[in-house]
Amino acid sequence: MTMLIKNIKSLVNIDYETRKWAAGKDMQRLNTIEDAYLLITDDQIADFGKMCDFDKNDFSGEVIDATGKMVFPSFCDSHTHLVYAGSREIEYGDKIRGLSYEEIAERGGGILNSAKLLHNTSEDSLYEQALERINEIIGLGTGAVEIKSGYGLTVEDELKMLRVIRRLKETTPITIKSTFLGAHAVPSEYKGRQDEYVDSIINEMIPVIAVDELADYIDVFCDKGFFTVEQTDRILMAGMKYGMRPKIHANELDYSGGIQVGVKYNALSVDHLEFTGDEEIEALLGSETIPTLLPGAAFFLGMIDPPVRKMIDAGLPVALASDYNPGSSPSGDMKFVMSLGTIKLRMLPEEVINATTINSAYAMGLSDELGSIAKGKRANVFITKDIPTYDFMPYAYTTNLIDTVILNGKLIS
Repeated sequence: MTMLIKNIKSLVNIDYETRKWAAGKDMQRLNTIEDAYLLITDDQIADFGKMCDFDKNDFSGEVIDATGKMVFPSFCDSHTHLVYAGSREIEYGDKIRGLSYEEIAERGGGILNSAKLLHNTSEDSLYEQALERINEIIGLGTGAVEIKSGYGLTVEDELKMLRVIRRLKETTPITIKSTFLGAHAVPSEYKGRQDEYVDSIINEMIPVIAVDELADYIDVFCDKGFFTVEQTDRILMAGMKYGMRPKIHANELDYSGGIQVGVKYNALSVDHLEFTGDEEIEALLGSETIPTLLPGAAFFLGMIDPPVRKMIDAGLPVALASDYNPGSSPSGDMKFVMSLGTIKLRMLPEEVINATTINSAYAMGLSDELGSIAKGKRANVFITKDIPTYDFMPYAYTTNLIDTVILNGKLIS
């Protein structure tokens, strides 16, 4: 199957050479072609360039006229928890009344509340709820998503979550990476016996998950009130023995050492990072670990913002993701994440576009096949409505600007 998108007002974020990410000042660079075409063959980008250079006589296939519109690589959302049961709007009032994330968790709310709901939800119902969210984010321009477990907290329920993620991989057009996050919280029955729960993760959960090849990555919530550096160290080592590369929740609530332990074990990404200082930035420099910021969670919880300008000025790459989850970021709208990046984090439009495409693709281990417009990459793109400039995407922060979605070379909507 061949598809031509013609008369594109601007083809955004193109690559002529392979790159793993955009870092430092390069995050301000965004290659575009005006009055462009994009040629798709089967599921791959076959060619692109100026309209005047396209030989119309040699083409036969589906044609989409994008006059006045722009074409972007699909968003890559590298941190979500979108497989969950029900919702947690009851806690919303607690937040408004001033209770902290930790205080809500200590009262049995937060992650433990989601774990209880998930335990009482059938696997089929869990899948149907998650499928609705998957279809929602596809329509919002996301073409790849990482989904974590972590609302199970028992062998059976973690497996249930991971089977749902695998089923979503098999039945939807979006690219999905799965992450085992058994160390998301300590179940109430293990209160005061946290090391015993870590033993359960290592000795019971990881081996059975590995046998069924249910997880691409392993994650730990290494932060104040959750899992220590020492416990994180043990869990990551166990996961890596089974081929699961680390991804870390780190430094959301305090300086936890999570960034350093992530770098130590060559984590693909360290995520949240509201509390990041010079030592943490120094640890990240020169590593293969990308800092991933989740401005939706900081916005929803009223937390401090991570020092993104300091990170970029130091030469680091930065990724942005939605953290789509029921408790601290109930939205998977990556366009709104871009807007939060510009409004709250003071990132430039070019920086947030790179952060939600090529850099977030790297944070999923996918920058060689997704995240930019490049020959040979998978044809995951979206066509905007008629917009004046690419700056308009983060600027118009609540307006739906997605007109057409193409995944794996096929028209989705």
